[in-house]
Amino acid sequence: MIFHTFGSRDNSVIVLLHGMLTPWQIWEDAIEHFSKEHFVVVPELDAHTEDKPSSFVSVEEEAEKIRKYLTENFGGEVYALCGLSMGGRIAATVAGMEGLKIRDLVLDGAPLKKLPGILAGIMKKSYISIIAKSKKRDPKVIESCKRDFLPERYHEYFFRIADNMENDSIGRILDSVFSSFTFKPYGKDMNILFMHGTKGNESVSKKCAVKMKEANPQTEIRCYDGYAHARLACFEPKKWVREVSEFLEKSRG
Repeated sequence: MIFHTFGSRDNSVIVLLHGMLTPWQIWEDAIEHFSKEHFVVVPELDAHTEDKPSSFVSVEEEAEKIRKYLTENFGGEVYALCGLSMGGRIAATVAGMEGLKIRDLVLDGAPLKKLPGILAGIMKKSYISIIAKSKKRDPKVIESCKRDFLPERYHEYFFRIADNMENDSIGRILDSVFSSFTFKPYGKDMNILFMHGTKGNESVSKKCAVKMKEANPQTEIRCYDGYAHARLACFEPKKWVREVSEFLEKSRG
């Protein structure tokens, strides 16, 4: 894991966690906006490092690395912890760890639910195939990626990730991200925003948002009608920034 930082260390800390197969640069617009008043920390998660290969072991290990970094460098004080998809699962895990004081938690499409074994197996085969074809720069994969997954501005970074990603890491990511999650109260002082769309597998995120609100009544749920998984953050990043900024400002008051 590599930690990228932006802004002045004198300011409060905002952490941004990217999703599976998504480069850390997905947060470029958020970094530009939030680093003006905050110190922005963007981890380049394991199995997603672009300059050299790294292995993903589990959500818990990623969360522990982030907890340790935040504790050693900032005394565990975090203004906002934001996670997209897989990053949301990691963020939700970090939020429940001892030694941290997180004011705001933002989850976008966080998969906090165990998937049936058959479905998980299908997903593994699909992702392994996508990565294999991406390494060969298959034109169909490139076009599909541009249409449904990532804007072209991020493709250079995505293919660097694909070139380094190992099949074992893909399997461990899916096993860990889609394992059972225990919903628990984080404390009334932690404001929570849970964002999700309505298309495709966002039905899973919707159920997770409801469960999060049951455990933490202070949770605000925002549903984006017609949006697929991670669509807002990836394809309309400026709108994502506006939505999150509005939430952070409101919770401050």
